[in-house]
Amino acid sequence: MRSTGFRRTFVALSVCSSLALAATACGSGGDGTASGKTRITVNCEPPRSAKVDRGFFEQDVASFEKKHPDIDVVAHDAFPCQDPKTFDAKLAGGQMEDLFYTYFTDARRVVDIRQAADLTPYIKELKSYDSIQKQLRDIYTADGKIYGVPRTGYSMGLIYNRKLFQKVGLDPDRPPATWDEVRADAKRIAALGDGTLGYADYSAQNQGGWHFTAELYSQGGDVVSADGKKATIDTPEGHAVLQNLHDMRWTDDSMGSKQLLVINDVQQMMGSGKLGMYLSAPDNIPILVKEKGGNYKDLALGPMPGGKGTLIGGDGYMFNKHDTPAQIRAGLKWLDHMFLTPGTGFLGDYARAKKANAPVGLPEPRLFTGSADARDQQVKKANANVPVANYQAFLEGNHSLQLKIEPPDAQQIYSVLDSAVSAVLTKKDADIDQLLKEASGKIDGILARG
Repeated sequence: MRSTGFRRTFVALSVCSSLALAATACGSGGDGTASGKTRITVNCEPPRSAKVDRGFFEQDVASFEKKHPDIDVVAHDAFPCQDPKTFDAKLAGGQMEDLFYTYFTDARRVVDIRQAADLTPYIKELKSYDSIQKQLRDIYTADGKIYGVPRTGYSMGLIYNRKLFQKVGLDPDRPPATWDEVRADAKRIAALGDGTLGYADYSAQNQGGWHFTAELYSQGGDVVSADGKKATIDTPEGHAVLQNLHDMRWTDDSMGSKQLLVINDVQQMMGSGKLGMYLSAPDNIPILVKEKGGNYKDLALGPMPGGKGTLIGGDGYMFNKHDTPAQIRAGLKWLDHMFLTPGTGFLGDYARAKKANAPVGLPEPRLFTGSADARDQQVKKANANVPVANYQAFLEGNHSLQLKIEPPDAQQIYSVLDSAVSAVLTKKDADIDQLLKEASGKIDGILARG
């Protein structure tokens, strides 16, 4: 799964949504030469409707081409950056750009079906590569070979309403650290009445399974075994996830009667000031403010409750298997320029973002390490225009958590887990043991087919 924000001001974007487009419009583009230049097609350009981001992207492409007059960049836009409905068909049909956007969860599959170029012989030409977090780099590494480059990363935490915490006598600088504390705090907040809920969770459109996974990680559990062959949800940790949701819904009545919620429903609740807590990544915060009526000063972020782990995700670029060496070298230079130079480029020019009234100072993405990270954080702090103190607990708490990527065949598994989560939130007499047993069998089947 992914988080909800493309960047600072728009939701995740992409390209070439119609499979009717010809290969010359969306694919690799022949030998990659045009008028003596190396030509590369790239995707995930913001659409014209996202005027600020589109303008920034175009500025950065123009400055890159000025710096590298021997390279011609052809960008494609559409929504979203990677559409699950068309992604596989585009891969199979040879419709992908020379550089194409992928979620972390899809990287291995692209490699397995041999649609990605091997970047290993060229990766030293990517100046930023060694400064990127190794755990994120490894997502695009298979059998010792490098097939892609991370662009952003996120980790899940707990967004909460400081105003409601204060209203019920809770310390707004101390988010709940355990699921027992989440339950107790949610009950106090829900007692305010007038439609106020203490806690909300997703349970439809695969989003319930996504959050079940995050909650399982937070308790120290796993969705699948280390070898990727068997489900590992029918465990004390898996039981605890469903039991906690069941008890908040039915015993405490802190989640309300309306269920089968998806991300937009929960964001609307939080933005309206009627929700105490929900799980999300930091990029939800500007959406809550810009689209849902929230206020930065009222929104805070804590680490995942449970203290053992958190789900991480993100995105990056892979290269078309038909790319020439010249196109790969050009693409690596483009990635350095656009996304991977701390404090500059499309994602890192915080001064430019601040002038455009885009939020600066959110605690993620935290892509780099060492001096590169220090530089990125320094520039971000200097241009911050959001209450960074509200996210300090998240930053400090993440240091002690195990960062875990999503399981293989994530979307299929999430669909199975949706049923278990929705059952405990809609049926008071739901049999948790039976739900976990049935879900385990279905997940084993998915893994066996994979």
